[in-house]
Amino acid sequence: MNRSDTVGSARVTVFAPKIEELLRERRGAGFFRIDGDTVGVADPELINKLLESRPAHEFERPTFKPLQGRSIERVEANDVLRAVSHDVRAALGGPAPDSVDLSGIWPRTGHAYLRDLLFGPDPLRFRMLTDRRLEKAPVLTRAVVRTSAVLPGKPALDPPVSRLAAVIAAAAEHGDRHYAMGLYRRVAAPVCLGVAALVANALWLGSPFHPDASNRHIVLESLRLLPPSWNILRVASPEFSAVDSRIGPNDDVLLLPLLTHRDPELWPEPDVFVPERWHELDEDDHPGYIPFGHASDRCRGRHLIVPLAEHLLERLRADHLAVSPGQTTAKVPLAGLLGVTRVQVSRNRLSGS
Repeated sequence: MNRSDTVGSARVTVFAPKIEELLRERRGAGFFRIDGDTVGVADPELINKLLESRPAHEFERPTFKPLQGRSIERVEANDVLRAVSHDVRAALGGPAPDSVDLSGIWPRTGHAYLRDLLFGPDPLRFRMLTDRRLEKAPVLTRAVVRTSAVLPGKPALDPPVSRLAAVIAAAAEHGDRHYAMGLYRRVAAPVCLGVAALVANALWLGSPFHPDASNRHIVLESLRLLPPSWNILRVASPEFSAVDSRIGPNDDVLLLPLLTHRDPELWPEPDVFVPERWHELDEDDHPGYIPFGHASDRCRGRHLIVPLAEHLLERLRADHLAVSPGQTTAKVPLAGLLGVTRVQVSRNRLSGS
């Protein structure tokens, strides 16, 4: 790990070497070659043209790419998204959980809270599929999914289980159950993981927050500086060479919100956490701001992620929780989901937020 940018006057974010190298050497470069068959793109206009040149292939979609050799049809994806959207609305519209202590190590603490908030009533064989440890262990993940599918008996799915569990658990045959459990994992885990990572990033970057700062602006600024989806991969396609002749017919394209979000040509004080900048900016139209992908193929989960993050921030601020004053360094590993790890959060009664 190499030391990277200083946040505020005391906190230092330590990026993994490859991320640090990108930020140090490629910021401001709109187009560059990463290796023999991969190019990097951080020019907002070129990113738009490339993403508009063709739809994402099914295997380029993080959630709804083929599962266990089976394509996930759009109708099925929509059913699953409607189900989890219902669960999020129900959770946010109901009474807030009592006596929940959100102090501790983040994003782990936030993940546990969200799992219980959204999927707490689900049977254990479902909830175990949202475990954070599975994210870095594909072999273990497959084993847990298989085990969940073969457990004897049908899990009790009478209300009040989540709507997602009720939709997924309709499968009767073993093969269908195996697939359904994998799909539950694909949908439920990223919601918990993504929101917890986003809020941990926000806490690290800016807490304790100014009392006038809106939770939405805090979320948007956190997504700018530490976008959990920090790169978008598109595999080689003839459409890309037609857009830009520097892209060869066999070149994969890595689009990099990590760089566009910190481009000094696009952002005043690009490395500084300034939620107030969003008073004047349009999150859907600002050049280079693509934390949820391009408008032509934007992540449909954004309307789940942002309200849940705002909800968590509201609870944290009401309880005067912020990064512990003694912690001055946090690491950002090289991973699919960009975020700080092991942030210690504690009560700060001096905070105005």
